Amino acid sequence: MQFEILDSISLPGGALNEDAVLAEPFAAVVLDGATPVSEPLLPGRSDAAWIAGFGARRLLSHLKDGDAPRLALRHALSDAECSFEGLRRRPPQERYEIPCASMMLAVANESGFDALWYGDCAALLQRPGQPCEVIGTAFDQRAGETSAAARFLAETQRPPVSALKDDQAVVMFREARAKVNTPGGTWLFTPHPQASEHVTRASFEAPAGTLLLLASDGFLVLATDYAHYDADGLLAAAASKGLKALGEELRTVEAGDPEGRRYPRFKKSDDATAVLLKLI
Repeated sequence: MQFEILDSISLPGGALNEDAVLAEPFAAVVLDGATPVSEPLLPGRSDAAWIAGFGARRLLSHLKDGDAPRLALRHALSDAECSFEGLRRRPPQERYEIPCASMMLAVANESGFDALWYGDCAALLQRPGQPCEVIGTAFDQRAGETSAAARFLAETQRPPVSALKDDQAVVMFREARAKVNTPGGTWLFTPHPQASEHVTRASFEAPAGTLLLLASDGFLVLATDYAHYDADGLLAAAASKGLKALGEELRTVEAGDPEGRRYPRFKKSDDATAVLLKLI
């Protein structure tokens, strides 16, 4: 089987877009670079944008060359390690300086597709005539971040979108980031080939006509945080309204709550990325 690419979108949440999306008939991937909590180590303005864009390109390149999904991932991580070591201004002194990204990768196979993922990117799967299925943990992880933003608001009486400028909050973010790719911590796409051993993966049988939406958490907030849709409704709206219309709806909601008081969150707007596919 293969994918028909129906629609895609990638909206920056601010001056930079640190998400990446690539799609081909054989595979599609969304990567969401984690917001930097330190000065960049690489040339350019954002290490997060680099890891997302570089990772997406290398993943699809290795898959096109015939690698199995997990081997393509390991090779892409190894490529990232080599490039990071060659480009960086200095070795990282703290683990939170290492760029990382959430990921949702779908690779078509004979009976459906394989999915591999890290972090809070997710996929919505709908076989013909069946309810929507959520792949990944984005919905649960968003609830945790919303709770943290609500606590920041309650304890400081300051809007959560100011947290990244708050010294105590930045310490909290750095402590969480330092646990990435460590025993008991969260595993993400980073310049470490061993991370391929910790990717979550599953195979899904799916007939022709199945819809699949790959998305970053910044797009999924329409369902997870803002409750404009449930998972079924979001996928149906993507197919009927189109992703551009949903992106406009998303930004309208956020413009009406710029400080994150009604919908507690740490950014007014996050990068929002999605690609809508159909199995054929």
